[in-house]
Amino acid sequence: MTEPMSVRGRLARAIQGLFPGYFALVMATGIVSVAAQTLGMPEIASGLLAVNELAYGVLGSLLLIRVVAYPRRVLEDLRDHGRGPGFFTVVAGTCVLGTQIVIVNHDATVPQVLWVLGIALWVLVMYGFFAAVVVREDKPSLESGINGAWLIAIVATQSVSVLGTTLAPEMPGAREPILFFTLCMYLLGAMLYVTIITLIFYRFTFVPMPVERLTPPYWINMGAVAITTLAGSTLLLAADSWPFLTQMRPFLLGFTLFFWVAATWWIPLLVLLGIWRHVIRRFPLRYDPQYWGMVFPLGMYAVCTARLANATELDFLALLPQYFVYIALAAWIATFIGMLRSLWRSRLKPAATSPRPPAGQVPPR
Repeated sequence: MTEPMSVRGRLARAIQGLFPGYFALVMATGIVSVAAQTLGMPEIASGLLAVNELAYGVLGSLLLIRVVAYPRRVLEDLRDHGRGPGFFTVVAGTCVLGTQIVIVNHDATVPQVLWVLGIALWVLVMYGFFAAVVVREDKPSLESGINGAWLIAIVATQSVSVLGTTLAPEMPGAREPILFFTLCMYLLGAMLYVTIITLIFYRFTFVPMPVERLTPPYWINMGAVAITTLAGSTLLLAADSWPFLTQMRPFLLGFTLFFWVAATWWIPLLVLLGIWRHVIRRFPLRYDPQYWGMVFPLGMYAVCTARLANATELDFLALLPQYFVYIALAAWIATFIGMLRSLWRSRLKPAATSPRPPAGQVPPR
């Protein structure tokens, strides 16, 4: 049954059931803005920056209220195999916004604060989530417990690396320690990807995949290696500022190209799986906040390929992002319109008495 609710009641219900991964909106908007700025569309980049600053402020406020008002629900989500990885979007969103401000506004003051905040959030979420799922007694099977959102742990780690390397020239007194830290984060993210993608690939190929479980976050299979490519390329471009990075350059070059190839390999397969889901199996194509987890990899692939072309001086690679950026922009616009329509419809419909998680997302236990 449903019953009418006041605006205050609807807001309280929305905060209580806030999807932990909603900061993927900030991630997607930020990286598409960076792609636009990198590829010669500064007006679009600036407009998306304004949207992103508003989105980050609103989502950050809602999350803080939720932590204070509903701490038990937050802890339940954090220890849940399905919803817990969504908290990594808070880390990634914070650092992607910082990188966006540096590249679009050419300002390093606020991004330095965001980087410190991102590191603190990374420590809290990384060790909080993995400790919680390790000690949990009633664990789900691999089939129901693992999904593409787990790879946002890699995105969060590499976003810290990218922002730190970008800010290093602005902090000359601590440049070398910062670059060493960002190099370590890059390598840690690479290790985590190899570990987690093995489980996901096993789940893909040897465990039945119902159409409702092939959710948009599986695009992070590609997005995680795309941002790893970006982190490596950013370190390569900074190599001349530190002799140790210069010595590491051959290793970084090969490793970064390896991850770019992996990201490129994923794209056709994910497109085919999307066709299977929505065209062949006719799964409804309707807005879900998890679709921001599909927009982000598209924008990230455009940016990482452009940055890799600069780092390797392989000019022919620069052709790809010139076209891919329009795919990312189209995906962002479609998802943003879907979000606005969803918010408008939820405003008109009577609210249910008990909150439900987003479609395709494993509900908290």
